[in-house]
Amino acid sequence: MDLFSPIKIGNFPLRNRIFMAPMTRCRSIADNVPNQNMAEYYAQRASAGLIITEATQISPRGVGYPYTPGIHTPAQVEGWKNVTQAVHERGGRIFLQLWHVGRISHPAFHQGAFPFAPSAIKPAGSIYTPEGMKEFVTPHALSIGEIKTVVEQYVQGAKNAIEAGFDGVEIHGANGYLIDQFLRDGTNVRDDVYGGSVENRARFLFEIIEGIISAIGSDKTGVRLSPSGTFNDMKDSDPERHFSYICEKLNGYNLAYLHIIDALEGDIRHGANVVELSILRKAYNGILIANGGYTQERGNTAIESGLADAVAFGALFLANPDLPERFAQKGPFNEPDPDTFYTQGEEGYLDYPTL
Repeated sequence: MDLFSPIKIGNFPLRNRIFMAPMTRCRSIADNVPNQNMAEYYAQRASAGLIITEATQISPRGVGYPYTPGIHTPAQVEGWKNVTQAVHERGGRIFLQLWHVGRISHPAFHQGAFPFAPSAIKPAGSIYTPEGMKEFVTPHALSIGEIKTVVEQYVQGAKNAIEAGFDGVEIHGANGYLIDQFLRDGTNVRDDVYGGSVENRARFLFEIIEGIISAIGSDKTGVRLSPSGTFNDMKDSDPERHFSYICEKLNGYNLAYLHIIDALEGDIRHGANVVELSILRKAYNGILIANGGYTQERGNTAIESGLADAVAFGALFLANPDLPERFAQKGPFNEPDPDTFYTQGEEGYLDYPTL
């Protein structure tokens, strides 16, 4: 087996194991509505075995970046319908990534209201807001009632995604956003049923998973985690033990897949507690997608060895809309332009050439 071997995700047979990773691109229009450029962008990349969209807010309070799309209003659902139709017309499959940023936000996004998190712990650093760069603030610690409301918003987001024509959803539990903030003991110091032990800290994630599975089915539900991640000032005392527990418990849900952001060189350089992918592979029995600086060669090796079942490519897919074809021909490859990653026009978005 290699990247070109077919694979089944949930109930969907896919043409290859070359997946498109979720990447924030900041191209939505007013009111966080997806636009026609986004439909063309994703359709250009429909030769992926599976496209996972950019992170998409489940509620207005989930916003932490300008021009990022939502999935909580009728207009947003209608905007996404154009995207899913365009991808399906070109024979592709597409999952929506459900997102809440938690503390990685600012009152400038919320008419002065403070962002919330499992605990009132301020992240280090600054954030780009509609009013320019601002220092992060100390978030409001969620009450149990508020947690239940957010769980319901995730479930509604999943229902809305299916209404918009998506083949499934990916629950964004990575990169220091709200779910990840619950999972880590560096950001969750609660003393109730959502804090303390790893079982309690994982409760929020599993309530979301159970709610979404009940609403749309386990075959349409994936989860993304970043056990070694330090992005957004994340810390954990024992990530190998904590995330091994989470991966083992995920076995009971018959998910479409588990998507792991593998340890990157940046994490290693900064002295993070790196969790080897092999540890998580041993813990999780289902379909496992690996992501994080993979090349074609490294991806094939991961699949051949059984370390991963598929590989998600980020910047490579951003710059090479026909990435599977380029892999088949061993290149050449377009270089991604970081200066246009988060701009609002077509440049660096729709104009990367195909072979």
